Amino acid sequence: MSVTTDFDQPVVREHSCSVKFDARKAVFGREDVIPVWVADMDFAAPEAVTQVLKARAEHPVYGYTLFPDSLYQSMMDWFAARHGWHIEREWILMAPGVVPSLHAACMAYAQPGEGVIIQPPVYPPFFSSVRQSGRQVIENPLLQDDRTGQYRMDLHHLEQCAARPEAKILMFCSPHNPVGRVWSEAELQAVLDIARRYQLVVISDEIHCDLTFRDKPAHRILATLAAPDDALVTAVAPSKSFNMPGLGLSALVIPDAQRRKAMKAVFDSMHLPQCNPFSVAGFEAGYRHGAEWLDQLMTYLQANRDYVVQQVTDRLPGLRVSVPEGTYLMWLDCRELALDDVGLKRFFVQEAGVGMNPGISFGEPGSGFMRLNIGCPRAVLEQVLTRIEMALAQRLA
Repeated sequence: MSVTTDFDQPVVREHSCSVKFDARKAVFGREDVIPVWVADMDFAAPEAVTQVLKARAEHPVYGYTLFPDSLYQSMMDWFAARHGWHIEREWILMAPGVVPSLHAACMAYAQPGEGVIIQPPVYPPFFSSVRQSGRQVIENPLLQDDRTGQYRMDLHHLEQCAARPEAKILMFCSPHNPVGRVWSEAELQAVLDIARRYQLVVISDEIHCDLTFRDKPAHRILATLAAPDDALVTAVAPSKSFNMPGLGLSALVIPDAQRRKAMKAVFDSMHLPQCNPFSVAGFEAGYRHGAEWLDQLMTYLQANRDYVVQQVTDRLPGLRVSVPEGTYLMWLDCRELALDDVGLKRFFVQEAGVGMNPGISFGEPGSGFMRLNIGCPRAVLEQVLTRIEMALAQRLA
C-alpha cells in the first residue's frame, strides 16, 4: 500500500548530537542561526529504515558483524533497476564512508608527491584527502556561464592537467557538489577519453546519483559508459538518498581485481571498515524499500528548488542562483554584494541569522558564493529567505 510522506512535518533535531544543529555555536559563533549548511536533510528517514533499525536494536547483542549476501544483492538490484547499471558481486568493496574512500584512493593509486586532479569549486574533502595523504592537488576549475550561471568542465585544461607526468588520479564528482550539475553523456565520455589517453585512475564520487530532478537530464553513472579495462572506481552510498549519513556505510565498485586489491590493502592497513550492525541494516533497508519515499522526496525538493529560485529572483537584490540539475544543495552567487569572504559569512550569520557553507571552503573559485541546503521543510526556507531579505533591506537602507 502506498504511503504518503509529509515532508512539511518538522523534526526536532536539537540535542540529538546533530552536527548541523548542535554545532552551531562552534561553527557560527551563535546558536540561533537557522542551519542550512551541512549536507544532511531535516526529514525523517524512510519508515522502513526506522523499523529495521528498531528490529535490530531489539536483539541485545551488538557484536562484530558480517556483510550478508542480501546486503550486496540489495545494492545490485537497486542500481540495475534505477540506473541500468549491472554490477557484479565481486566488484563491490564495502567502505566506511565516501570521504574515507577518497583518502584511501589517494594512497592506493598515487605515490606521495604525485598528483590528483580535482575540479573546484568542489566538496572540501576532495582537497583535504589529497593534501593529508601527502599527494599534490592539481586544480582543473569549472567554467561558469556569466549569463546563466551554469557550470561546465574545461576539458581542454583537463587534458593539460592529465598530461602532467605527476598526474595519476582524477577525483570526479557526479552529480557535482556544490554546483548541482548532472553531467551530460558527452561530457562523461570526454572524461573517460582523457583518462584513457593519460592512464588516469578515475575516482567517481556518485553519492548524489539518486538525487536528480525530473525536469532535468537523467543522471548517467560513469561506469555504464566505461570499457571493462578502464581504470575506474565508483563510490556510492544510500546515505544521501535516504538521509542516513550518520550510519557511515558506503560501497566502492571496482571491476579490476588488482585495483580492488590495492584499495582493500589500504583499508586493511587501517583496520577498516569495522562493520556496524545498524549501518548494515539501514543500508539494505534503504535500497530494498526506499524507492517510493525517494520519489516523493524528489517531488518535494523540486518544489523547494523552484521556490528558492523564484524568491531569490524576486526578493533578494544582489543574489543570483542557477537551477541545479541534482542534489539538494543550491549555489548562491553573492558577488554583487561586493563583500570579501569573511564579510560575506559575517553578513549571513550576524545580520541575517542564517548558517550556510561559505563558498570559499570549496576552493578559490567558490569565493563570493554560499551553499544553501534545501533539504528541509518549506517553512524553514521561508524563514531563511525572509531573514536574508530583511538583512539586505537594512544594508541597502
